[in-house]
Amino acid sequence: MSKSVFLDDLQVGQIWHGGPIEMTEADIIRFASEYDPQPMHIDTATAASGRFGGIIASGWHVAAVVMRDFVETAPFGDTPLLGLKIDDLQWRLAVRPGDVLHITREIVDIARSKSKPDRGVLTMRMTVTNQDDAVVMSFINLMQMPARPQ
Repeated sequence: MSKSVFLDDLQVGQIWHGGPIEMTEADIIRFASEYDPQPMHIDTATAASGRFGGIIASGWHVAAVVMRDFVETAPFGDTPLLGLKIDDLQWRLAVRPGDVLHITREIVDIARSKSKPDRGVLTMRMTVTNQDDAVVMSFINLMQMPARPQ
């Protein structure tokens, strides 16, 4: 188990990278069949004749694999992750079978709570790109982080 990271250990401008995550057609169809069963995600024939010209991943699938990568790479050690909200979620480009995703996570703000000084809010910008460095998804994530015990 890796060490805990506290709000006080972090700095605005810090960056972590995640991925690569290869998106397969089988995974895209499996996820969408259960959680977002629209034809462009699950039906190859319908998707081929649709506006995207083939199967594309559900945006929620992309968000889920990005979350899994964050948990598995554990940039904050064994500190539990507690999401508060996501702002400005944008699915900017279709993710297709064979795409390889890379994630950049950047701290854009750190604010210690005035009413609860044992914690604070960390604001991170998440940018997900494909193998061509095109942005496929982006969002701002606010997370509660414990402060270092005094």
